[in-house]
Amino acid sequence: MDLYEYQGKELLRQFDIETLEGIVAASPEEARAAAEQLGGPVAIKAQVLTGGRGKAGGIKVVQEPEDVEEAARQILGMEIRDHTVRQVLIEAGAEISSEMYLSILVDRAEKKPLILFSTEGGVDIEEVAETNPESIVRIYIDPLLGLLPYQVRELVFDAGLEGDVAKGVGQVLNNLYRAFTESDASLVEINPLVATEDGRVLALDAKVTIDNSSLFRHSDIGEMHDVEAADPGEQRAQEAGLQYVKLDGDVGILGNGAGLVMSTLDVVAQAGGDPANFLDVGGGADAEKISEALDIVASNQQVKSVLFNIFGGITRGDEVARGLLSALEQSEIDLPIVVRLDGTNAEEGREILAENTPENVHTEETMLDAARKAVELAQNGSR
Repeated sequence: MDLYEYQGKELLRQFDIETLEGIVAASPEEARAAAEQLGGPVAIKAQVLTGGRGKAGGIKVVQEPEDVEEAARQILGMEIRDHTVRQVLIEAGAEISSEMYLSILVDRAEKKPLILFSTEGGVDIEEVAETNPESIVRIYIDPLLGLLPYQVRELVFDAGLEGDVAKGVGQVLNNLYRAFTESDASLVEINPLVATEDGRVLALDAKVTIDNSSLFRHSDIGEMHDVEAADPGEQRAQEAGLQYVKLDGDVGILGNGAGLVMSTLDVVAQAGGDPANFLDVGGGADAEKISEALDIVASNQQVKSVLFNIFGGITRGDEVARGLLSALEQSEIDLPIVVRLDGTNAEEGREILAENTPENVHTEETMLDAARKAVELAQNGSR
């Protein structure tokens, strides 16, 4: 679950990371009132769950409170990478002497948290890696030992920091690692982390992603979830207890088990297609859940064909077949659907489909054949 900037800063403050004072506003009038309360120059920052705000014009610095209302009016309602701006953060100004970048993320290949730090903040870390890779300090953390004092000193030394800035960055790093671990985050990023003229080190921005699977331990964070900003399909899937992630392709994919679905995405790509989603119906899905899953996939207007890949273990092939037919009856889905059934009661499932198969349903015995058929149908189809 991604947090808005103002929510991420609320979380960071709980771990003693200093931020600038800010007020969230949902209208130009509220924005002006917030600016008058803060006094002095303010930054007006679009609150969206995506990057690229600055380049899109979603951040403006205004000197006088009377100009804030018009600036907020320009930002509110703006579309930034398909995200509508419904709130802005009005934030007090600061005298900045330097900008840095600091993040902690999960490196899945190494199975360890990774710290990234650079003295070049305020721009995308990818851009820094391309233009000045030697400015990035990388430190892996052993999850069993945690962040050790020598690693903090190593980062500060390698970055060439001195004095109050070195001490402040070290404190922020320790606190950020606590925020990362205790909040079950997969990413905490501060860009820029700034040093001010009066010697403070504070977070000027915050990007935080929390592992959804941990939200039962963090009801306070779960309450921050913005239902209106969520992808409708992903929100619907979450409510139904389905694991669904929307992608950019045109071949819809359903399967039972995360590993099988990931393999199906790979096989579709191998067959020359582009997956439109990841959807795991789980190990014991009944007809109703399968019907719901198919409807969620088909609701994505990019999808031109659907690949239904089931290996029967807990989920029986005959139950899958009934679920598919039930979904077709309830939703009147006319997309071409390719079904690959194997495992428990697969023969019974194929018989059920053979006896009742609508014209838009195709069955294949192997995963590769099913992927090739789904890709072919997607390339030849339209909505």
